[in-house]
Amino acid sequence: MLRWAEAARGRVHAIAESLGNLLVETFHYLALFAIGAVTAWAGLVAFLGMIDKGSISVDDILLLFIYLELGAMVGIYFKTNHMPVRFLIYVAITALTRLLISDVSHHHRPDMGVVYISGAILLLAVAILVVRFASSRFPAVASGGRPRRPSDSEAEVIE
Repeated sequence: MLRWAEAARGRVHAIAESLGNLLVETFHYLALFAIGAVTAWAGLVAFLGMIDKGSISVDDILLLFIYLELGAMVGIYFKTNHMPVRFLIYVAITALTRLLISDVSHHHRPDMGVVYISGAILLLAVAILVVRFASSRFPAVASGGRPRRPSDSEAEVIE
């Protein structure tokens, strides 16, 4: 009698796990497609706004790079199920660079804000070095529990 109950529990658990995995993966892919579509739409709207304005500034080009980096991040996450942390830092550096260029070009006054933004960019650049060093020094753990050296493309994703 107990064997029957234990076998039934195992089947129910397997069905629930499979159904849960299906729902989670479905949400995962739908959310990735939505984020990718919204990023592409925002980039297209920004680009059309630049064309409509009749001129393109460095701010505008950096904004397009931000959209490009976000799109690449979504694509890598879609293919590998790993969040490329370095891309988030690249987006932050590009956003701060855009802010710095915009502030200097519009206000034409040197102040401590320029130093703070430059320091933040430097700090983020150091963070990228730390992430790259950590991923090469401490490679990803394989499913068997043993550390393995990731390939070049995997190392880029892990970072």
